Amino acid sequence: MRLLLLGCSGFVGRELVPFLLELGHSLTLVSRQAQPFPQLVGNRLACLQLDPSQAASWEHEGLRQALAAAEGVVNLAGEPIAEKRWTPAHRELLMASRVATTEQLVLALQQLETPPGVLLNASAVGYYGTSTEARFSEASGAGSDYLAEICTRWEAAAAAVPAATRLVILRIGIVLGADGGALGRMLPVFRLGFGGPVGNGRQWMSWIHRHDLCRLIATALEDGNYRGVYNAVAPEPVTMANFAAALGRAIGRPSLLPVPGPVLQLLLGDGAQVVLEGQQVLSERLLSQRFPFQYGELSAALAAATSPSGR
Repeated sequence: MRLLLLGCSGFVGRELVPFLLELGHSLTLVSRQAQPFPQLVGNRLACLQLDPSQAASWEHEGLRQALAAAEGVVNLAGEPIAEKRWTPAHRELLMASRVATTEQLVLALQQLETPPGVLLNASAVGYYGTSTEARFSEASGAGSDYLAEICTRWEAAAAAVPAATRLVILRIGIVLGADGGALGRMLPVFRLGFGGPVGNGRQWMSWIHRHDLCRLIATALEDGNYRGVYNAVAPEPVTMANFAAALGRAIGRPSLLPVPGPVLQLLLGDGAQVVLEGQQVLSERLLSQRFPFQYGELSAALAAATSPSGR
């Protein structure tokens, strides 16, 4: 397929882009970086240095041509949630980087005589709010906190796609990979023997190995039976305490020293909510469609993610 990719130059994109190329797809990557993957350029990969949240970017001739030629679009654009304090300005950036990008993309799709056949749009399990007791499926309602508001508006923007474009929304959980995300931040501490659960350890973590997420994206692009909202999480959510214990076993280090919640809040402010609170999210629709998770069990996922290959 000829694919247009937005927001695929970071942690997920580092595996997704070469994986899609391996499958034979041709990619145009829109990124604020000049050449996110210089080693891959020319191998059916073109890069456009543009900010897709800005309306002016969608007047760029190269982007207009790439969108008109695309058979599918992958939109993972969004400022990282838990890497900076949530000042008022950063809260606006978290929202705009997702919602404005999706609105501009959908507006451009609406103007095409023949729009792409599929849009795969990211969302997040933050849609459901947080709870230590509730279990959330795709049919569950939205929460009431700021992350839920972001996800609700994000999904609403994507829902305005033309009728001819099949829409797949992935509510993505905590993505496991050694070179980024939550695991990437935890690994150095654990390898020194100082790791342990963050906060009280009772909060839920709904996770997915990055390779399974890439496989899911590729499957949903190619398989017309994928349509609507899916929880992009492995079948076994775990508590933070169990996650820390499993990570300690995977790398042969103790996992006894908890990271106090106030320390994390001091560093990240409201952004600490992502790891101090959580939700037990179930992948009901993926299981009903028999999506073949390669890493459905946490022990296998952590062993793969912490291996030299990262798979």
